[in-house]
Amino acid sequence: MNKYGSHVKFKTKPGKGSEFAAILLNAARSMNGVKGCQLYLALREVGKEDIIGVTEVWDTKEDHDNSLNMPVAQELIAKAMPMLDGLPEKAVEFEVLGGKGL
Repeated sequence: MNKYGSHVKFKTKPGKGSEFAAILLNAARSMNGVKGCQLYLALREVGKEDIIGVTEVWDTKEDHDNSLNMPVAQELIAKAMPMLDGLPEKAVEFEVLGGKGL
């Protein structure tokens, strides 16, 4: 399959998890039609309102990296960053082997 995947976990400031998640869901909607985007999931850690994750699958890492430079992505990143309680965890990168839905 040879697709690129990544997962990043974010900790938001207290009470900001839902607002942060809404931004990520907006980002997910903006991925419709973006070259190479196969999957974009916003996730919340069970029982932890302020721990939010993003899991993505792309045709290539280059497609992923290019998406971060899109104006809509830059706008959403600017809105989201002030809600974080520290830096996001280092992204875990994956070689996607396959599975249901891909």
